[in-house]
Amino acid sequence: MKKISTFVGDEIEKNLTDMAGGKKKFYVVWSGVNPGVYGSWDECRLQVAGCKGAKYKSFATHDEALEAFGAGYADYKQWQTTDVPTIRSGVAYIADSLAVDAACSGNPGDMEYRGVHVATGSEWFRVGPLKEGTNNVGEFLALVHGLAYMKRENICLPIYSDSRNAIKWVQLKKCRTKLERKAVNAKVFELIARAEKWLAENDSPAPIIKWDTAAWGEIPADFGRK
Repeated sequence: MKKISTFVGDEIEKNLTDMAGGKKKFYVVWSGVNPGVYGSWDECRLQVAGCKGAKYKSFATHDEALEAFGAGYADYKQWQTTDVPTIRSGVAYIADSLAVDAACSGNPGDMEYRGVHVATGSEWFRVGPLKEGTNNVGEFLALVHGLAYMKRENICLPIYSDSRNAIKWVQLKKCRTKLERKAVNAKVFELIARAEKWLAENDSPAPIIKWDTAAWGEIPADFGRK
């Protein structure tokens, strides 16, 4: 079979092997005929076959694919060289921990986020909805809010997020959103500025860990709107 050039080498052969094994894959096309997220290799192939410089990759879950596409190719590549703390599949999550998540009706749209204690299911904080935000911004704000909350309350628990993008932004201490600033979302940008200022001025011993959705299901702070 003739190989199609891809930035991850033999990804196509791996995809075909996965398909033969009955595993469902989702495909992100960052650069191709019609960039987007696709639910089958046949759909993805139509967007990249013969397209010089096509950039695409498969993901195990739809959420991972959406996040990678939303981050953009440059930021996704940067994830690959950044240490994002995780726990390997098959290992149980830590129950005495804080999980954070965000939801957004539209992109941009009404955005909210919250933090939930995993063991008890109790909601420790909730913000929003706020006008004209994005899910990535909400995930970032939720992480920083969680870190600040635990420092203020003198708590040191692991904090889970299912967003690699948000974890990366917290590591950089910078919200790298492409969201357009408008009068209607002034509150969102006020929270971003406060979060960046807190990160610049504070350290937190609380470890941030990537939630393994494939192994553990939806993160406990999920808003259940998929």
